[in-house]
Amino acid sequence: MHDAVHRTEHALAAGLPPAETLPTHLHEALRYAALGGGKRIRPLLCQAAGALVDAPPDALDATGAAIEMVHVYSLVHDDLPAMDDDDLRRGKPTVHVAYDEATAILVGDALQAQAFLTLSELPLPAERRIALVRELAQAAGSRQLVGGQAIDLQSAGRSLSQPALEQMHRMKTGALIRAAVRMGALCGAADVPANAALYRALDDYSSAIGLAFQVVDDILDATADTATLGKTAGKDAYDDKPTCVSMLGLDASRTLARTLNARAHAALTPFGERAARLGQLADLVVQRAH
Repeated sequence: MHDAVHRTEHALAAGLPPAETLPTHLHEALRYAALGGGKRIRPLLCQAAGALVDAPPDALDATGAAIEMVHVYSLVHDDLPAMDDDDLRRGKPTVHVAYDEATAILVGDALQAQAFLTLSELPLPAERRIALVRELAQAAGSRQLVGGQAIDLQSAGRSLSQPALEQMHRMKTGALIRAAVRMGALCGAADVPANAALYRALDDYSSAIGLAFQVVDDILDATADTATLGKTAGKDAYDDKPTCVSMLGLDASRTLARTLNARAHAALTPFGERAARLGQLADLVVQRAH
């Protein structure tokens, strides 16, 4: 895991424009946002799924970096005053605080564009690069990540049913996690009928772990302090947002996280020991809440 994070960090540093490149203020802020922080869970999932099908390591490194660029862009925009209005991310001031609001908007725009440029230059056949671009674009669009954020903003002060809350989480958080798993596999195995069982199992795994990730985030927001989280603790309750904890309570939320972890492991059963890294990452996500 340490090696995969290091490789991701290297790929990000190499793939982003140098801070000395004009406009220097923007590129400095771009690198501030993307480098030197975060758990890199999505690139780790990409790497682990790719290892399952013996995908080329250089393609996995660049693909993981592209996924992380989209993730970081979404965080930069989520933190803006017009959205979640947060001052802290990954233990340091958010981009709009460290720089300014207009720069933060441009940083998000640039990171999203850079992600797709990175995928277009992968050392893979053209049809595989197109499949990867399509996968990330779908996950980042209005029916998934961006749509989930829109629902999240509209839900403040309102109550949601548990299915509606889970749907929002699957869009806002789960979509990019699912894409990370699928994109890792796509680096080594096309999504064709011959590989249908592989992708069904990976989708079942990522569906469970994507929801579990957000359930655990809700638990941590209610139980951990700001120093531990690296972002403002208790923000969801302060903003009156519906969460698993506010709906189910802490004990039931922890039970749900464990249930989802078990589902993730069950989905990996056909792969045996080859899926050990994916199983360990599922455990890592859920054990953060204990």
